[in-house]
Amino acid sequence: MNTSILKLALSFLICSVVSARPPYPPSPVIEKIVWAPADTVVRKAAGSDNLPVTWADDDAMYITWGDGWGFEPKVQKKLSMGFARIIGEPSNFKGINIRSAAEQYGGGRSGRKGWGLISVEGVLYLWMGHADRHGGQSQLAWSVDHARTWTFADWKFSQFGLMGFVNFGKDNDQARDDYVYSYSHDGPLADTPADGFILMRVQKNRVNERESWKFFERIDQTGQPVWTSDLKHRGVVFQHTDECLRSAMTYNAPLRRYLWWQQIPAPKGSLDRGDTRFEGGFGVYDAPEPWGPWSTAFYTEKWDIGPGEHGDFPAKWMSEDGRELYLVFSGGDSFSVRKATIVLKRDD
Repeated sequence: MNTSILKLALSFLICSVVSARPPYPPSPVIEKIVWAPADTVVRKAAGSDNLPVTWADDDAMYITWGDGWGFEPKVQKKLSMGFARIIGEPSNFKGINIRSAAEQYGGGRSGRKGWGLISVEGVLYLWMGHADRHGGQSQLAWSVDHARTWTFADWKFSQFGLMGFVNFGKDNDQARDDYVYSYSHDGPLADTPADGFILMRVQKNRVNERESWKFFERIDQTGQPVWTSDLKHRGVVFQHTDECLRSAMTYNAPLRRYLWWQQIPAPKGSLDRGDTRFEGGFGVYDAPEPWGPWSTAFYTEKWDIGPGEHGDFPAKWMSEDGRELYLVFSGGDSFSVRKATIVLKRDD
């Protein structure tokens, strides 16, 4: 065999083996996550994706859906971003489209999408992606009437293209402090993976003030996070070379662990590395704090069904002991729901 071809083949093999490994060691708390059979998955809102979830003060969950027509009865014209209210239990829920003047139009990168939602003291906050109408930047919006009307911030984050919120229970009632936390892959484009994720926070009564946001910089010698107002000094809380893209983080209060669902991007050379609606994998990572230290609870490069490009563990659908929960994901280009059971490591 030609020497250059052999070297190329060996290089590809090495890269493949490395990429198949999770970036962090096994969880010290979670032994494994067991998924319900694939034929138990509930799917609604066929043809829609991009499905961030939050649990609001009225006990309903709210979502955005993108590039589709939402729940039955579907809207007549395809939307880049629509809104819906979810009521009921995971085995018997109903999605209700919310019509709003803030609905977005435009296909693919030209239309704004919803990447992250949170409810705080009755106010819904939304991170929208594709704010530049070319697949990049993020913009904040907020609603005081459960997604019927929205106010758009007059500022944007040009550095971050996939921002989300860390969700803490119903209407943020399990928050660890008086701050709202957000995260993003450390890149401006929603379809281009980064090498790490960043974390930022703001006082809960100042979410809409750009100058009030601070960024995680590092962990100090005492193990405490250091925050900075200078975006240039930001650090990363999670590293995975060329694998950080779409994600969602929720606090599992009974287990006192943060669960971070992270998409594994489509392989290099794919037309859209963010498109894993029908095939692909993901990781679920856990930590005692939103800045870590992170460990791996579940990791697969190819799930038994399409994992979707966004996955979320709604706090509303977690059991009292935190061991039974449901993944809301956009697999099959639908609002898909699958039960998961967390098996904990045995006590010493």
